[in-house]
Amino acid sequence: MFARIAAARKKDEGFTLIELLVVVIIIGILAAIAIPVFLNQRESAAKASLTSDARNGAIEIETFFTSKQAYPTAVIAAPAVFDADTEVQVQTSANNAVTGYTEAGTSFIFCVEATDGAADGWSVTYNSATGGTQDPVFGACA
Repeated sequence: MFARIAAARKKDEGFTLIELLVVVIIIGILAAIAIPVFLNQRESAAKASLTSDARNGAIEIETFFTSKQAYPTAVIAAPAVFDADTEVQVQTSANNAVTGYTEAGTSFIFCVEATDGAADGWSVTYNSATGGTQDPVFGACA
């Protein structure tokens, strides 16, 4: 009697082809949902990095203004050789670059663009006259 039960159990081992196909289909559906969400998160993080770099650059410029009572004549990306009496050195994230700076007596406009990575082609402008950064935009700084 026990021999027949043991023989019957050996036949039931393993998964059927249908069960395996259902599992593969479920994994495919989950991957199809998760991959676009992950890619959007990378782009959002890169845009947040742009905004952060623009604000940090603006803080450096305002710090220069506080100590010299004048805005700098140029903003240089770090690390670089610069004249500390007339220029400011700004550190940006790995995939971002300082692409513009304009000083207008009592205000300034500072721009950071993504040069590579998930937000390539996006830019953020900090305008001290309006009091802050704009939302990231696709294309060159305005």
